[in-house]
Amino acid sequence: MGFWYGFVCPAGPSVVLVGSPWSRCPRGTQCPALPAAPAMRLYSLSVLYKGEARVQLLKAASDVSTFNFFQRSSVQEFMTFTSQLIVERSELGSRASVKEQDYLCHVYVRSDGLAGVVIADNEYPSRVCFTLLDKVLEEFSRQVSRADWPSGSPATISYAALDGYLSKYQNPRDADPMTRVQAELDETKIILHNTMESLLERGEKLDDLVSKSEVLGVQSKAFYKTARKQNSCCEIM
Repeated sequence: MGFWYGFVCPAGPSVVLVGSPWSRCPRGTQCPALPAAPAMRLYSLSVLYKGEARVQLLKAASDVSTFNFFQRSSVQEFMTFTSQLIVERSELGSRASVKEQDYLCHVYVRSDGLAGVVIADNEYPSRVCFTLLDKVLEEFSRQVSRADWPSGSPATISYAALDGYLSKYQNPRDADPMTRVQAELDETKIILHNTMESLLERGEKLDDLVSKSEVLGVQSKAFYKTARKQNSCCEIM
C-alpha cells in the first residue's frame, strides 16, 4: 500500500482515497469525480545530505498543482518523508529507482554524502532523471560550501535553481540539450526496488516510521492512519 496522502472522495464522503487525485477505483475505471492523469510529470526535486547520524534536507522544489488543493501540504510533507527515507536506506556512491505503483522515486547518493531525489510518474524517462540529478548535485556542490551540508536546511542554504529545473524538465524533450547528447549512463548499476516496503529492514513497519517522523505534521499522519484503516478505493502512493 502506498502512503502519500488520503482525502475524502468527492463521489462518496465515506470513502477515503490514498494517493493522487487521478487514482483509479478498484472497479477498474477512472473515478468520475477526479481528473485524468497527465503524461510524464515531475513532482519533486530535492537535494539532501547523508550524514553518519541522519539525513539532512538541504533544498527542495515541488509541483503539487495536480493534487487535491486541500491536501497539497500533506503531499509535500510525504514527498519530503519519502526522499529522506530513500536516501537513508541507500549506500554512498549508489543510484536507485524505487517503484510505487504509478510513481518512480530516483535517488543518487554521491560518495561525499551529497544526494538528490526526483519523484516522477513512471512514464518519465529514468535516464533524464539521473542526468538531472547529476547536473543539480554538481552545480550545488560548486555553489554551496561542503562545510554547510551537515547542518544546512532549506531556510539556511542559498541555492535557488531547483524550481527552475523542475519547471524546465517537466517535458524531457524540451530539457537541456545536454540530456540528449549525454554520455551513456550504465543503467545496469541502478538498483531497482519494486516497492517502498522493500527498503525496510526485517521487522520494520512503515506505520512506525510515519508515526515517528519529524517531517510529517499531525494532519498528514492523521490522513495516513485513516487511509490505512479504511483500506478501500483508489489506493496509490
